[in-house]
Amino acid sequence: QHCFDEVNLSNPKLVQQIHQDYIQAGAEIIETNTFGANLIKLATHGLENKVRDVNFRSAKIAREAREIVGKPVFVAGSIGPLGKPLEPIGKITKTEALGYFRQQAEALLEGGVDLFILETMVNLEEMKQAVLAVKQICQLPLIAQMTFTEEGKTIMGNTPEEVVTELESLQVDVIGANCSVGPLGIFEVIQRIVGKTKLKVSAQPNAGLPRLVDGRFIYLSSPEYFAQYALKFAAAGVSLIGGCCGTTPGHIRAMYDALQSFQKSASDVTISTNRVTVAIPKTDKVETVAPPQTELSGFACKLKQKKFVISVELDPPKGVNPEKLLEGARAIKKAGADACNIGDSPMARVRMSCLALAYLINDKVGLETVLHFTPRDRNLMGIQSDLVGAYALGVRNILCITGDPPSLGDYAHATAVYDVDSIGLTKIISKLNQGTDVAGNSIGSPTSFFIGVGVNPGEENISREIDRFHQK
Repeated sequence: QHCFDEVNLSNPKLVQQIHQDYIQAGAEIIETNTFGANLIKLATHGLENKVRDVNFRSAKIAREAREIVGKPVFVAGSIGPLGKPLEPIGKITKTEALGYFRQQAEALLEGGVDLFILETMVNLEEMKQAVLAVKQICQLPLIAQMTFTEEGKTIMGNTPEEVVTELESLQVDVIGANCSVGPLGIFEVIQRIVGKTKLKVSAQPNAGLPRLVDGRFIYLSSPEYFAQYALKFAAAGVSLIGGCCGTTPGHIRAMYDALQSFQKSASDVTISTNRVTVAIPKTDKVETVAPPQTELSGFACKLKQKKFVISVELDPPKGVNPEKLLEGARAIKKAGADACNIGDSPMARVRMSCLALAYLINDKVGLETVLHFTPRDRNLMGIQSDLVGAYALGVRNILCITGDPPSLGDYAHATAVYDVDSIGLTKIISKLNQGTDVAGNSIGSPTSFFIGVGVNPGEENISREIDRFHQK
């Protein structure tokens, strides 16, 4: 049996991508991939010495996914049951349970979670020890979710009303139900919880009960069905609405879209993603949500349509005042230019950043720019950082050039970097357009740079120049 929590260590990019898919689908809370990352469960896979590593890394992965997508979602540290019963049914004492939960919670806290979610608990005493463990180490918000059978009780026989009474005494922040049954079953339980407590309430049902179809377990509740119940949960007074096992980004997107029409303040209803563990088995395909469609620049569209275009080159000023260049940009725009292309310190002389001027022209003149970009003054990390920044500032057209060597300019002893040449630069931008950096790390939504390259018909070794052109 595969250990889903260990994937945080063996394949962190997979976990990160799943987080990103849910964020892009509209999730406002994502859970760490740590539902079973306590010592008891990890020990069954020979990973008892990896409790801190698995939990700490999972929190970091979720935070990195949030940063990449660029949406202010919350990262919830997921803690599930220990997997073995407590005394008197089992052999685990309350003190031992408290220690196991605290060990996991400490690692998640160190990793930087924003809140904790204790979920899929069937034993109120076990839930109590988990709550106490978290409260011993921090005062972060705490969501406590029990799981119920189709009869509306926990496996230990507790009713929703009894659960509310106990959890309120523990001073948790949110009381809820998750897993086990589908939206209908959870809805019936939630109605009883809402009627009993004044605390915030959460609901995260499974996508129905799994069915064995052609040798695979399939969850049959559709996104549309989930969307209908999202509205019912919201109308019933539920504050945190999400999904558990079997809920894909498609389910989250459907719920998010449905709730946009629900007349309630945004602070009252939050969309939460399911645990990412349900999507990790190699036999299951993750239903991903396509990133927002990127669009070509106006300049690129004209060229794609084989229209004749006019671009005028403007060299950045040697000082800090851009007004003369902005006036020039206004003049060429009025004359009918489609764009202006901006040199990157041409002739290796110090000038204003071409990126800064491109932004000013676009912002103050409304004229599209073609940014000359050279790897001469930037290492591999700086190249990618500047390109991502350029995209965020609205630059869409890039001309990849090698750049004039520093020996031509005023700083003959300056050192050129050239980690890559213009061929390598073109490949870097192509990777960004595919949504990853050179190392294969996701950058969230892909860029849509329109890439231009240079070719010199006057080159002495024309066959070499043509070969380089084809490589670009």
